[in-house]
Amino acid sequence: MKKVLIIDDSALMRRAVSDIISRTNKYSVSYAACNALEGLDFIAKNQDLDVILCDLNMPKMTGLEFLKVLHERHIDIPVIIFTSSEDSKNTITALELGAIEFIKKPSGSKDDNWIEDRLYKALDMAISLKEKKGRYREDKKKASVPEKAPEKKFRLKEKIKSLTNDAKKSNKLVAIVCSTGGPKALQSVLPKLPANINAPIVLVQHMPAGFTGSLAARLDDLSLIKVKEAEEGDVLQKGICYIARGGKHLTVVREGKNHKVLFDDAPPVGGLKPFGNIMYYSLCDTGYDEIICVVLTGMGADGTKGIAKLSKNKKIYVIAQDEESSTVYGMPRAIHEEGLADCVCDLNEVADTITKKVGVR
Repeated sequence: MKKVLIIDDSALMRRAVSDIISRTNKYSVSYAACNALEGLDFIAKNQDLDVILCDLNMPKMTGLEFLKVLHERHIDIPVIIFTSSEDSKNTITALELGAIEFIKKPSGSKDDNWIEDRLYKALDMAISLKEKKGRYREDKKKASVPEKAPEKKFRLKEKIKSLTNDAKKSNKLVAIVCSTGGPKALQSVLPKLPANINAPIVLVQHMPAGFTGSLAARLDDLSLIKVKEAEEGDVLQKGICYIARGGKHLTVVREGKNHKVLFDDAPPVGGLKPFGNIMYYSLCDTGYDEIICVVLTGMGADGTKGIAKLSKNKKIYVIAQDEESSTVYGMPRAIHEEGLADCVCDLNEVADTITKKVGVR
């Protein structure tokens, strides 16, 4: 059974999470610490832990401070954080510091029953990520070629065309979808895009309500383009990235010569709201000459059905993140296996590929 460490100053939370984990035959709680310092002491004596579940707001040492210490001590154990909407800014920082996922704490309402399924999925993903890192370490030990060479085998096909003279006249849109690992991955994409990029960008990151505003603000601080949380009625403009609001499905509709954002309040799909497929479906009826679809790290297959339908209605170019640079190679894998990807590339190459496809003004 995989060993889990819980760190939370709430005895009620420690007990509730322990009870949920005890109902599985895959995981066991090795210890439940009441603060991060106690957790660090336990980690020092137990190096065989598989996953850490950690609260953000705790006395003596916060969750952010705990993540920094793990990094300083080169402790490579997957960390899932517990948070609340009030902690949205710190949640984004925690993901930047290496937390692989976050789970919104129950508020006591009946709507919070989904936390059990969410926790199981997060634990499974953490174990998969740990095993993936282990495989890559072993592969690198055995490999007799330079580290960068294996990236070539993840290429599906390279069809990037050089910029044309009429780039400024083109009418293109970039549509990105990502999930687990997305907030950190986006920091390797959006900040590398030029301020005068010749297209608007719409982006679905799987996040609950209350968190996407902080994500947008953080990415805006880092980027040359403007990044904002999408608002109902926003008219899409080149050089601006519109992030789908947590708890709302983002759609794009044509209005005369312009395109604007409208929210779809349909139920969550597989527990996800916003959902990338809904965004891609809406793009079928837009007036863009070409849509550059980008699928980054994430569990599941969101984006695949939407892009497949979009490909039958519009000219598209599909970029999928490769396996090695993905935190979770689920969504990009689905795109790849369905034969929808025009380019499979390392995360650090995504921004350059987008820019080559849409050009600059």
